[in-house]
Amino acid sequence: MIFEILLMNGYGLYVWSAFIFTLLSFTSLYAIIRIQYTKEKNKFIAKFGSLNSERAAIAKSQSINKEILSNTSSI
Repeated sequence: MIFEILLMNGYGLYVWSAFIFTLLSFTSLYAIIRIQYTKEKNKFIAKFGSLNSERAAIAKSQSINKEILSNTSSI
């Protein structure tokens, strides 16, 4: 029974290799995006982490910072 599922009437090699390729591709893309997100988050915190109220108001008024701040609640 399980062997028939793995073989899939002779197409199992193609189906399972495509499935594994897709799974590995999605996993690697997720890892790359997560690493890039962490780097950008750390850059942002390094630049704007400890601001006085004047510089915080300037940072919040910039459009790119508005997008970043709207997605994080710890800043």
